[in-house]
Amino acid sequence: MPTLGADMTEGTLLAWRKKPGDIVRRGEIIAEVDTEKAAIEVEVFTSGVLEKVLIQPGEKVPVGTVLAIIREEGKPAEARAKEVPPPRKEAAPPREAPRPAVEPHRLRISPSARTLASELGIDPSTVKGTGPDGAITREDVQKVAQARGARREVTGEPAEVADRQARMRQVIATAMARSKREIPHYYLSTTIDMGRAVMWLTEENLKRPVPERLLYGILLIKAVALALREVPELNAVWKEGKPVRSDAIHVGVAISLRQGGLIAPALHDADRKDLSELMRAFRDLVKRARAGSLRSSELSDPTITVTSLGEQGVEAVFGVIYPPQVALVGFGKVVERPVVSDGKIVPRPVLTASLSADHRVSDGHRGGLLLAAVDRLLQEPSQL
Repeated sequence: MPTLGADMTEGTLLAWRKKPGDIVRRGEIIAEVDTEKAAIEVEVFTSGVLEKVLIQPGEKVPVGTVLAIIREEGKPAEARAKEVPPPRKEAAPPREAPRPAVEPHRLRISPSARTLASELGIDPSTVKGTGPDGAITREDVQKVAQARGARREVTGEPAEVADRQARMRQVIATAMARSKREIPHYYLSTTIDMGRAVMWLTEENLKRPVPERLLYGILLIKAVALALREVPELNAVWKEGKPVRSDAIHVGVAISLRQGGLIAPALHDADRKDLSELMRAFRDLVKRARAGSLRSSELSDPTITVTSLGEQGVEAVFGVIYPPQVALVGFGKVVERPVVSDGKIVPRPVLTASLSADHRVSDGHRGGLLLAAVDRLLQEPSQL
């Protein structure tokens, strides 16, 4: 059972995508796991043959429990099996997984929507999908449930959805309480003149078709990713009592979910993607996060988190670090403020950028260098 964030202690196996005897390749989806936040597609991190499954769909087991045995290429089965500890069974007893009337793998349906359809007794084949490429989302299932008069809470959501939201808030609370308890935070902020960035973005978007236009948030993400090359100690995770730097820069982006709650999956190699690639990857990530079809690596890989509440009218964000990461960068909205320039007071679009960092790993001087680098990079938006 993979660790998909500091707030995850256990997960429920929803389904196997492969069966014993199948050849599996690194990066393929092998299973689907339900967490308190979402249903996640689990990737394989080695190539070989799926020798044996140890956990059945419907079983809830702790993080770290062995789910299956994969015989790696060039390795005999018995040698591989000796390396694998027996599955841990201290979790709740297995329960029978509900099954929809139609075999789910024949439909384009997110794991989260599939689970909800099973809970509500809805045949997914009767649901029209509105997600990416016609995939069925949780919202699609909820609409069908509402039309059929499914039992609802006073909040207007199905009881199962309300319960999931309550559990999600609980696990988020647990993770954030742990962060504030264990991590000695320090906070910095700076005001960035966004005049050049806003002007360049406006001109650049006029050259692009509407579907390919950039959001200014993409400039912020790319600036943070490049700045981390200059202050690499903040691109790290805390493991076994010490910081471990990451060579790759995987920026976790905070995404609010329509059904409530928050999730921060990774934009992989954000420093290496150009702005167009990063924009496409961001749009895809948001769609899949809200449709409930994220991959396990997208939740386990972030090396820093970027959050922006500018769309909500917030001018400054001082976030809580998401363990095991050691830093979080926050951005508020772009606002027009009077600025003294050449002895004159002129209006300028400015942005407040903040840093929440782990004092065990860095200090204010190094944190200040990161924010200064972000500011400098945003003054040359065409070079991002």
